[in-house]
Amino acid sequence: MKHILDGLEQRRASARLGGGHKRIDAQHARGKLTARERIELLLDQGSFEEFDMFVTHRCTDFGMDQGEKTSGDGVVTGWGTVNGRAVFVFAKDFTVFGGSLSETHAQKIIKLQDMALKNRAPIIGIFDAGGARIQEGVAALGGYGEVFQRNVLASGVIPQISVIMGPCAGGDVYSPSMTDFIFMVRDTSYMFVTGPDVVKTVTNETVTAEELGGASVHTTKSSIADRAYDNDVEALLQMRRLIDFLPANNTETPPEWPSFDEVDRLDASLDTLIPDNPNKPYDIKELISKVVDEGDFFEIQDAHAKNIVVGFGRVEGRTVGFVANQPMVLAGVLDIDASKKAARFVRFCDCFNIPIVTFVDVPGFLPGTAQEYGGLIKHGAKLLFAYAEATVPKVTVITRKAFGGAYDVMSSKHLRGDVNYAWPSAQIAVMGAKGAVEIIFRADLGDPEKIAQRTKEYEDRFLSPFVAAERGYIDEVIMPHSTRKRIGRALALLRHKELENPWKKHDNIPL
Repeated sequence: MKHILDGLEQRRASARLGGGHKRIDAQHARGKLTARERIELLLDQGSFEEFDMFVTHRCTDFGMDQGEKTSGDGVVTGWGTVNGRAVFVFAKDFTVFGGSLSETHAQKIIKLQDMALKNRAPIIGIFDAGGARIQEGVAALGGYGEVFQRNVLASGVIPQISVIMGPCAGGDVYSPSMTDFIFMVRDTSYMFVTGPDVVKTVTNETVTAEELGGASVHTTKSSIADRAYDNDVEALLQMRRLIDFLPANNTETPPEWPSFDEVDRLDASLDTLIPDNPNKPYDIKELISKVVDEGDFFEIQDAHAKNIVVGFGRVEGRTVGFVANQPMVLAGVLDIDASKKAARFVRFCDCFNIPIVTFVDVPGFLPGTAQEYGGLIKHGAKLLFAYAEATVPKVTVITRKAFGGAYDVMSSKHLRGDVNYAWPSAQIAVMGAKGAVEIIFRADLGDPEKIAQRTKEYEDRFLSPFVAAERGYIDEVIMPHSTRKRIGRALALLRHKELENPWKKHDNIPL
């Protein structure tokens, strides 16, 4: 029996080596960890259980049946735990055929996706590969299609996270694009459908891989990636942190962790957060950090559409999704990018039973031909649609401006907001005083004294929270220093909220 056990250990050792020491050394020389090192760092120590370690490809074309086959076929799959909670994970192994996808490689991922869905647990994919294995032709393409189908079936049922830690090109990019979150590593990862050589041939553009699809591009311009990190270690440790915020599936409530921050904590500094000058900006992240437990806030898409802030925090140890206009950037105005960013985040929270807290300071939608030609109407409607269809608890706090249609869009009472608060500094109106007076009293434009008087009258009457409060659109005007306490009590009240939308096959959100 001993020689049989020794033989098993030898086969396991060979499989764990992947492409061999030389290729592992080359991977390390690029500043990258191997697939197995990444999984070991992501999961709790000793918790990883691997599936299909001995799978090999079946291709016989182009000499692929000659020589020794590498066990695992370029992807490591299995499950483990993150802080004791089950997670399924696959990691493409660049040391074996460049991590390229073959028929059997795809079957390993498909098997894992099916298991994750059946067991209602999150799945994390770690990508470091060059696309389809050309030698396998349509069999590889068929494998991609099967993976994509399962991405769609799992969407909104279990959290799906993609971590790009090397090249991700061709068909490989579409699976991450259908997952809930994509994270990248600066300088070592890139995503594109067609690489620099193809771009040069077709369009005569000369562009590097980093310029075409690096982390800097996808976190700031395309919004494909949700965040970027400096190295593999930081990225994987942050994934552990993210998983702690998320429920395992769409039938569970978010995890509850011990909190050492009193829910009824008051913060007097919030009473002076809003500047006296209504046109002077302030940092909305300061408010978020003073409301969440222990200042712990995991921001999503921090480098894109900075005029709106979205991310996860906790109140009384329970996960909450935060959406907040950022006056520091474009005065917190809603534009195409901000609307899309926030809409996707709101829909994710609604999928996974995560309550949404919205901080509002929005002067309206961004005017201009670039926005109108780019489809601001349709893209702005995405955020409106997302809030309107959401059935999770929704708590809103208007801190300053809430003008025009943007007031409606930002989780107003009219879109089934559950608890809507306003600070005394709130200004809820169709538009700002200057614009309103110039329209209403156009005949007096030549008389600066009259215009000043009319402006003062408009400000006194409309630029306050009390007109909305008189109509029940605001539940209460609260003191800024009590914001955390009031939000905590509102979320506790709404913990067992039940609300269902009419049955439908699916909605038709304005894509």
